[in-house]
Amino acid sequence: MFSKIAAKLHGRPNELYRIRDERIQGGRQLHDLISGNFNEHGFLFPQDSLEEILLEASRRCRVYSPDSFGQRSAREAVSVYYRDSGRAIDPGSVLITPGSSLSYWYCFRLLADEGDEILCPCPSYPLFDYIALLCGVRLISYRLEESEGWRIDFERLENSISTKTRAIVLISPHNPTGHVATEHEIGILSEIASRHDLAVLSDEVFSEFLIGPGSLPRPDGSALPLLFTLNGFSKMFALPGLKFGWVTVTGSPARVRGALRALEMISDTFLPVNEIVQAAAPEIFRRGRPVRQEFARRIRACWKASDEHLRTCRRLRYVPPGGGFYVTLSLNEADEEKAAESALLQHGLLLHPGYFYDMDPDHLILSFVQRPETLESCLPRLISTLERLPP
Repeated sequence: MFSKIAAKLHGRPNELYRIRDERIQGGRQLHDLISGNFNEHGFLFPQDSLEEILLEASRRCRVYSPDSFGQRSAREAVSVYYRDSGRAIDPGSVLITPGSSLSYWYCFRLLADEGDEILCPCPSYPLFDYIALLCGVRLISYRLEESEGWRIDFERLENSISTKTRAIVLISPHNPTGHVATEHEIGILSEIASRHDLAVLSDEVFSEFLIGPGSLPRPDGSALPLLFTLNGFSKMFALPGLKFGWVTVTGSPARVRGALRALEMISDTFLPVNEIVQAAAPEIFRRGRPVRQEFARRIRACWKASDEHLRTCRRLRYVPPGGGFYVTLSLNEADEEKAAESALLQHGLLLHPGYFYDMDPDHLILSFVQRPETLESCLPRLISTLERLPP
């Protein structure tokens, strides 16, 4: 009755989540130290301001008048956002989407036929596997080297390119390592993509949250055959429920025109983005500037507090993240599954083992976007658990 794809979409139960579910059902406390849901951790766009914006936007949307690319005002607001950071993006090269997941789906469907390949960094976020499955695309991993600060292994990347390769995914800041690609890395990746005539998908959803000083290095669309830049409101303004994202398309003018024609038809088939949210976008950008800045400040403070605790633990080491709000903890002489299960059983602390992200053993993944009191309470208990693990 069901398709072959449907048969692959059933989540496989694992012991860690069985323990978590039992704990929840038993009414015992759980501290989710892996969730990236800003709202659960007290990061909220000012409610009064948001209500005013949405009310006014609803009044402007009484007559349904959709645009396949998204409302012009919303695309212009995205263009202004990039202009303020020194990039010139024509509003006509912006496609509004319901978020980065569907942005990936659009790009995969645009670029690859069934059985074609797209290069994706490893460690990798599990969601990509399902998007690729739904598109009939094969994901081929290229490695980020932990011993080199999670830098891209370009030799292995280029050796992974085949006649079926259609694009390279760049995620910077990267989830879950926190690696921010340098100008040098981006230059090498761009040269490889140009030489092999490959598109680049640049995922910038964590771009607002750099831990250190400076600005985010970004690929230059003029230096590439085709560049798709993905971002949205989910992380930027802690508004995941609004479902507002975008793709910008830059590169060779002829390639850009062809891509936009196809994307227009793909988007027009679904018209999936809420009209009121699109109408609200310009004002969210305008009022949200100080909100973004405050979120970035708080995340830097969260990392500082986390680092002060984690550095005291003899059983782990880590590359400090350059951006985002995840850190990958490498365990010394400890099994990652046993470590994750022990933290959950003993103290109700939920972290992910590294194999969830296709990492080599043994790692734990921690989200430090938490309330300060949560970090102060939970990190000493995590360290205590790790210190007592048998070698």
